[in-house]
Amino acid sequence: MSGKSMTALVIALLLLMVSFNSLYIIKETDRAVLLKFGEIVNADIQPGLHIMWPVVNKVRKFDGRVLTLDAQPQAYLTIEKKRLIVDSFIKWRVVDPQKYYTATSGDQYKAADLLFPNVDAGLRNQFGERTLTEVVSGERDELMSELVEQLSIQTIDELGIEMIDIRIKKIDLPQEVSASVYERMRTEREREARELRSRGKEFAEGIRADADRQKAVLEANAYRDAQEVRGEGDALAAKIYADAYNKDAEFYSFYRSLNAYKEAFGQQGDIMVLKPDSEFFRYLGNPNGK
Repeated sequence: MSGKSMTALVIALLLLMVSFNSLYIIKETDRAVLLKFGEIVNADIQPGLHIMWPVVNKVRKFDGRVLTLDAQPQAYLTIEKKRLIVDSFIKWRVVDPQKYYTATSGDQYKAADLLFPNVDAGLRNQFGERTLTEVVSGERDELMSELVEQLSIQTIDELGIEMIDIRIKKIDLPQEVSASVYERMRTEREREARELRSRGKEFAEGIRADADRQKAVLEANAYRDAQEVRGEGDALAAKIYADAYNKDAEFYSFYRSLNAYKEAFGQQGDIMVLKPDSEFFRYLGNPNGK
């Protein structure tokens, strides 16, 4: 290969490298600034294919999508001076590339360091104006909306960053307070349990007393009915005996005497001391009882 051909090849390669380094692409999801010796000359490069001068110009690209920054849990005081541990996160995006690059040099970590103090101060102020109930449930959405609106104006002006949303992941009491709160909750539940057991026992005693009363009434009524039936039976038996006696009084007297003899002399060795002319032996001496 001749010297001219070698020179032409080198020149072609250099031109190719220059052309390659002169072209750059900006995506739809990117934000970018064009620098000339470190100075911003184009702060709003549109998406597409662009040309720049190598060495002279430099392009800095940033993610233009909504980004998330997870904040470290921080302690805040409510208006009631109750201390809470709040875990939150931030949704943000770059809307002014020039201000963003000037403030952060395009470094997301530096942007986070600049955003967190503002968010921390805003949350501290918002929590300090509300009660525990309001920040936990009652006015949380309103609190976040107000804070986002206030901070977004400030961050756009200072950092070129728009605050999309600030959300609270979790709100906890400090560890030393949680133990006492749980203990108080347990004591309260135990007290309620004792009250419920006491009411249950009282109700049970009432049921038992009513059951005992009904039992006593039923037994008394049954005894009364039994006595009435027994009395009617005894009266009927006495009437039958009386009727039978009246039909043959002499035979009935004889029958009773035989039963008396049977009962009196039924065991061996029994001794009875009576006069021979006793009424008891009237049928022994005379079958007619005379």
